[in-house]
Amino acid sequence: MAKDKGPRKPRAETPKGFRDYFGADVTERKAMLDKIAGVYHRHGFDPLETSAVETVEALGKFLPDVDRPNEGVFAWQEDDDWLALRYDLTAPLARVAAQYRNDLPTPYRRYAMGPVWRNEKPGPGRFRQFYQCDADTVGAASVAADAEICAMLADALEEVGIPRGDYVVRVNNRKVLNGVMEVAGILDPNDPEKFEHERGIVLRAIDKLDRLGPEGVRALLGEGRKDESGDFTKGAGLGDEQIAPIMGFLKAGEFTRESTSIQQGLIASSEVFSRHINPVPGVLKALKSLVGASRVGAEGVQELETIASLLAAQGYGPDRIVIDPSVVRGLGYYTGPVFEAELTFEILDEKGRPRQFGSVAGGGRYDDLVKRFTGQSVPATGVSIGVDRLLAALRAKGRMQADTRGPVVVTVMDRDRMADYQKMAAELRRAGIRAEVYLGNPKNFGNQLKYADKRNSPVAVIQGGDEAAKGVVQIKDLFLGAKIAAEASHEEWKSQPAQTEVPRENLVAEVRRLLGAG
Repeated sequence: MAKDKGPRKPRAETPKGFRDYFGADVTERKAMLDKIAGVYHRHGFDPLETSAVETVEALGKFLPDVDRPNEGVFAWQEDDDWLALRYDLTAPLARVAAQYRNDLPTPYRRYAMGPVWRNEKPGPGRFRQFYQCDADTVGAASVAADAEICAMLADALEEVGIPRGDYVVRVNNRKVLNGVMEVAGILDPNDPEKFEHERGIVLRAIDKLDRLGPEGVRALLGEGRKDESGDFTKGAGLGDEQIAPIMGFLKAGEFTRESTSIQQGLIASSEVFSRHINPVPGVLKALKSLVGASRVGAEGVQELETIASLLAAQGYGPDRIVIDPSVVRGLGYYTGPVFEAELTFEILDEKGRPRQFGSVAGGGRYDDLVKRFTGQSVPATGVSIGVDRLLAALRAKGRMQADTRGPVVVTVMDRDRMADYQKMAAELRRAGIRAEVYLGNPKNFGNQLKYADKRNSPVAVIQGGDEAAKGVVQIKDLFLGAKIAAEASHEEWKSQPAQTEVPRENLVAEVRRLLGAG
């Protein structure tokens, strides 16, 4: 008779596409988000925490495929409703704005930070759960709200440790591109659904500008493009006269990018610096010419001009925020201004090649979001910061300011004197110092120091029977001890002892001195 093996033990592993966050990761993220929240608070935005679960109906068009409501999100059916973990922080805001419209002020400024979940295929750096950090204004039709979001984004980047010269916020407008497509003959204001297929190809082609370059985009606007593998992608089928205004629209962005590179020292050229110091007037002039008689295009250019003027009045010049037609972030989703924050310093990629860090935040105006719930148009604009990407940038530049040191560890030399050790820890905590008593087996003192090392503890407190009789404690600087062991000569080791003896009443003062020096 086969022996019953009993129930199978569960596998101790993280589900595919998910990850665990430990001490330093959580501490650094919280420190960064606290700084960003402080900026948002100063700008008058209120915090909002929404449910992690929404109805699939509320998430609506923001799913990858609305015909299959359980695709793209983690969803389940409850009675007659489909529920899902929130896909982003914007759809819940739309639901809140509609549900509490009689209670909330208009406009309503809010910021939200928290995890979101996407049931998508995971890959390198792509997870099914990740953090978002959003700020939005609902109920303000004026582009002053968009300018405010851009200014706040610049302030937030500087607050967390990204200095001027290492970032730029780029601003574009969907209306301008609509005007250009109207001039190109693929947008009819009287029949918005006409040429929808061609516009979709144009938007996707523009979105590939950085990867394919102008000629690759031009090919996709025309008959199509064959890539290096020989695969052919069919294009929008536009003629040369139709392609010209679209390529002119993209070319206007090159002027902005060149000027930004000059101002930030990425291109050394004193000869052209003076004419590029403020590219806004030249870019706006070019865009006015491109949109021709298009009413919506002219409206978009005017909005960009207003945004630039409002930002300049507050001291946000082209060294921080620029008008850049090459920004194509989500142009199919947004209805007006769009913006993207790009970090301009170089890092090394996985193959050791230098490259710019790239985008860490983006957003824009989405005036049709709340309308799904109320039937009435409600203007809205906002931005989302990629929390993990911004954290990675700060780490790459060595600008993380969070204290990730572990607690001071009070070691245990005598089990019977546990109350004395707990008292030491309590005194340290009352002084605002993070501290704990070792609670493992105290028999092997070396294991206590190994534990402190795993905890990244800066200091260990030691008091055996002899020290207690003399009324002293031993204070061991663990960081200095590790440095001496790794680098110092024997003479240096003797002249810089990592362990000192102090009177018991000086415990807190000495630990505070070591932590302050560390």
